[in-house]
Amino acid sequence: MAYLNRNASDAVLPVRIGLIGSGWMGAFHAESIARRVPGAVLAAIADPNLESAGALAGALGTTKVTADAADLLADPAIDAVVIASPARFHSSLIGQAAAAGKHVFCEKPAGQGLEELDAALDAVDAAGVHFQIGFNRRYAADFQAAKKDITAGIVGQPQLLRSLTRDPGTGSIGHAARIPAWTIFLETLIHDFDTLNWFNEGAEPVEVYAVADALVEPGLRDQGFLDTAVVTIRYSNGAIAVAEANFSALYGYDIRGEVFGSKGMVQAGRATETAARRFTAEGMSADTPRLNVELFRQAYTDELADFADAVRARRDGTAPESKPFTLTPGASDARRALAVALACIESVKRGTPATVNTVAVNENVVL
Repeated sequence: MAYLNRNASDAVLPVRIGLIGSGWMGAFHAESIARRVPGAVLAAIADPNLESAGALAGALGTTKVTADAADLLADPAIDAVVIASPARFHSSLIGQAAAAGKHVFCEKPAGQGLEELDAALDAVDAAGVHFQIGFNRRYAADFQAAKKDITAGIVGQPQLLRSLTRDPGTGSIGHAARIPAWTIFLETLIHDFDTLNWFNEGAEPVEVYAVADALVEPGLRDQGFLDTAVVTIRYSNGAIAVAEANFSALYGYDIRGEVFGSKGMVQAGRATETAARRFTAEGMSADTPRLNVELFRQAYTDELADFADAVRARRDGTAPESKPFTLTPGASDARRALAVALACIESVKRGTPATVNTVAVNENVVL
């Protein structure tokens, strides 16, 4: 049997992605790109820790490694970047990547202040590159099912919403002293804020009231460490939402969301790993996930696949696959969630409700 001759132009050119940051989340994204995202190639890794970057590159078969992200951004062979560096560098790297003509996927938060984020998003807008923020819950099957029902009007007008994050723990947080101030809002609850904004799409968050404390590690309270928080959010359509977080759930990783409306209710997420339950002489039990990369493994993969598809569509001039509901979290979503997080910080400091800043510093930023 003879080989089938095939024109090289028929082959799909892969999306070549560079990774900035090879820590815990960066390493997982790198593995996803290299092994699980169709039509994508992990082209390079940049991290000041060359030992870490080199080990990751070696494990995944990537030949380009550098300590300087500028090398990666200057590489014409790279189409897009995934930013998984520490949060304090996100806005700067977004702006630099956009100026270099690279499409950008950035882990949350996209910035630590609205002014720096607006400057970065203005660069994205000026360059005309695709931007996506890493709000992975949108890609979890049950959260998408809930969103589809909400979009179809099955629950009617949203009235009460809820989202919660309970990180797995042991009752103490050994590295608590190294956790940056306000992490519970800027890096944990920011996922919940996006979920609530997404579920209540079309309405703006206008006011928050946040209460937070150190209940897991009370000895660090005077240092400003917070491990437990509850936030009430009022929306422009009258809906009221509650978001809560805790850094030490003994039973495992617990992520849930809920929308109650004029016609009914929809829920997403569960505390157990599967729907299976076991009943024995000791009682009822079920397995629970212990890591974010366990609970959201497929969602993390799918968000990067969505990113690669959008980059490919722009590059090749094709239309991306349509969805029955809004999916991809972009610039406006990144800013809206950050604005809620920052209002929560202000609310905790003052002990009163705080207004959410929905007005961009740069009017060219499309929200």
